[in-house]
Amino acid sequence: MLKNVTISCSKCAIFENEISDLRSLVKSLEDEISLLKGSRSSRTSSTAPSHDIGRSNRVSLVTPSGKKPGGQPGHVGATLSLSDTPDEIVDHHPHSCEHCGTDLQAIESSYFTRRQIADIPEPVFLEYIEHRSHVKSCPQCLHKNRGVFPDRLRAPVQYGPRIESMTGYLSVYQYMPYDRISKLFNDFYGLQISTGTIDTLLNNLSEKASPDYEKIRDMIITSPVVGSDETGCRVDGKKHWFHVWQTPALTFIVAFLSRGYAAIEKNFVDGFTQSVYVSDCWASQLKTKAKAHQLCMAHLLRELTNFSEKLGRPWSLQMKELFKEAIEFKKTMTQENYISPPEEVVKFNTQLDKLLETDFSEFHSKEQSFIKRLIKHRQSIFTFLSHSYVPPDNNASERAIRNVKVKMKVSGGFRNKEGKGAERYAKIRSVVDTTIKNGKNVYAAMLALANSK
Repeated sequence: MLKNVTISCSKCAIFENEISDLRSLVKSLEDEISLLKGSRSSRTSSTAPSHDIGRSNRVSLVTPSGKKPGGQPGHVGATLSLSDTPDEIVDHHPHSCEHCGTDLQAIESSYFTRRQIADIPEPVFLEYIEHRSHVKSCPQCLHKNRGVFPDRLRAPVQYGPRIESMTGYLSVYQYMPYDRISKLFNDFYGLQISTGTIDTLLNNLSEKASPDYEKIRDMIITSPVVGSDETGCRVDGKKHWFHVWQTPALTFIVAFLSRGYAAIEKNFVDGFTQSVYVSDCWASQLKTKAKAHQLCMAHLLRELTNFSEKLGRPWSLQMKELFKEAIEFKKTMTQENYISPPEEVVKFNTQLDKLLETDFSEFHSKEQSFIKRLIKHRQSIFTFLSHSYVPPDNNASERAIRNVKVKMKVSGGFRNKEGKGAERYAKIRSVVDTTIKNGKNVYAAMLALANSK
């Protein structure tokens, strides 16, 4: 009996040890997950929303500016102004004196004040333009000669360029699904247009956009600075990727099957030998041939903020402050500073080298990986301090690719087989965003495409 009790107690001790070990393992895994996810979420990376952990502890790099809300000093406002050439004038005359009752209808006005209403004319109706090919017989040889229709007229009745351009505007720029576009045309113009016809119109517009699309790509290759990013999407129920390459004046978007280097190699086989290439630390981006590279400082700062908050190591905080000081100093640099680096730039590089020489053998594994990455790409950290036109972050590329996510949320993805719809969207959207960057009217650009051969 005593023997059985001893065995039972021995088993209890084993179980307690195992439970203690498992609790330690769970705690270490929770810390690991918290560290991994602290700076990554569905808003800052390709992480799915369902995988977000600790959303209330999301790291933000935004700091208070100290400015009051609303328009800042020097901001030029835009208000509705009176038109000098109104389309209709409605006069309001006083008929009798409100004081003594004298009839005023024959009295001329001494002056008047104006108020105007800006509105859309009504009714809005569908316009039919008839083209007639006349036949004339030659009086000499009696040959019958026919007038030539424009090339774009290929059917007895077809939709005009304004409908085609508006379809592209609504679908690509305003993210509207086919069915809602169809309803809009019916409600506004009494035009019953099918979703299949909308798809055909977008296909036609995409083909017309091809020359401009290729021109944008060729211009990006020779740009002094190029930013790039990518994001996932659903095409015909499968995972695809949109890639963007952009400059301050150009945006080039591509729909591709994979996220890897193959997309870069297909569209920019020789890389960017004349450009400083700004990107995050994705291996495919860093593999791209370029004059120089610039790592996105915003991504690095998010990771450093995560390390300093979760692990509390001084090294992370020191590196974070160094990066922030360098970014702030760039705002004060003049063109001469880039030709002959000032003492502050030399100081930043010296401090960076010193921090990278730290013995990090006892650091957390994630910190070690981060530091090794910085050492490997040391020459791509402070590139922005050597070129006036190079930004310290890749935020412009993230903004350029965000339209894909908005399109996905509103329209639910692309259902065309073999990714044709995604490819069309990439082409037209590249023209749209380039138009916006150059301060032009998007609808006017769509109309110009629709009118092109």
